[in-house]
Amino acid sequence: MTVNERSLLPRTRRLVVKIGSKGLTSGDTGMFHSLAAQLARALRGGRRRREILLVSSGAIALGVQHLGMKKRPTQMAGLQAAAAAGQGLLMHRYAEVFAEHDLKVAQVLLSHADLANRERANNARAALTRLLELGVIPIINENDAVATDEIRFGDNDELAAMVASLCGAELLVLLSDVEGLLDESKKRVPYVPQLDGATLGLATAEISKVGRGGMRSKLESARRATLAGAHVVIASASRADVLCGIVSGDDVGTLFPARSKPLSTRKHWIAYTLRPQGAVIVDDGAAAAIVRDGSSVLSVGVRGVRGGFSHGELISVMSGAGDEIARGLAGMSASEAARLAGTQGKELAPLIHRNDLVVLPRGA
Repeated sequence: MTVNERSLLPRTRRLVVKIGSKGLTSGDTGMFHSLAAQLARALRGGRRRREILLVSSGAIALGVQHLGMKKRPTQMAGLQAAAAAGQGLLMHRYAEVFAEHDLKVAQVLLSHADLANRERANNARAALTRLLELGVIPIINENDAVATDEIRFGDNDELAAMVASLCGAELLVLLSDVEGLLDESKKRVPYVPQLDGATLGLATAEISKVGRGGMRSKLESARRATLAGAHVVIASASRADVLCGIVSGDDVGTLFPARSKPLSTRKHWIAYTLRPQGAVIVDDGAAAAIVRDGSSVLSVGVRGVRGGFSHGELISVMSGAGDEIARGLAGMSASEAARLAGTQGKELAPLIHRNDLVVLPRGA
């Protein structure tokens, strides 16, 4: 029931809030003041001390304004220059405005490579945890000044979902320019028990002129965060006291409840942080065993190999119909997998061991 799950939100101890570029780059600091006031009330409200991590866009948009660019650049060098110019301005605004509410902030810049490497991800988790222990709000953004297409996140919605998983957040709030997911008649959908193809069909892939996201991106990020055990709410950044309403359990935005059986941190990292370096195609019998039982991927069921992956790299598992059914860490190289495809033998190591395999939700 929606009521029961919303009633759990006031118990939230750790939450991630993501805000996009539009509300932060309107030319004044109104949204910064509103956000600071709401975060201050959310931190100090309730019976338990809360911890908040803020994933913030806006560096490139502010840099574009500061450098006098007529529009957002399309080339990587221009985007990096705008990010370099805008990130300091963004943090200055946060530090100045949040100080008025006795809130301390710290800048944390991440790249996809930071989270794709287990040691670096653990270091990032430790640093963020220590900041929270010190009563500081981490302001997290992608390190756009040095990011390239190969190592960047899709957008900050994706980054926010990764941060929620990394830090074990119980709630992820994605603040947007709409009041939540809208149905065909443009009415807010208050509750989505499980993301499926029909729900994804309601989303548009439109991208903001100042940002990179869209509702489709938010839904995919919501899916990933719920699989990590976090509730997700998509709501309007311009709604009065939106954060306080959400953490009070009010009927605000669209709620996506956490999965009752979330993925472990490691398996979530395998499925939704690493990027596939290749793929294997399996026959119908192998596909059924993998989806139904989470069985290891064995060479006997492999019908094709794509890409030039190495041992330990992430690969996709595809059905004969072309659907991605699972992801996992390769137990051998692509050349060895191709050589052994279709062969059987007890002495053969699995192509992907079941402990390194994640079956993807249908429609993912």
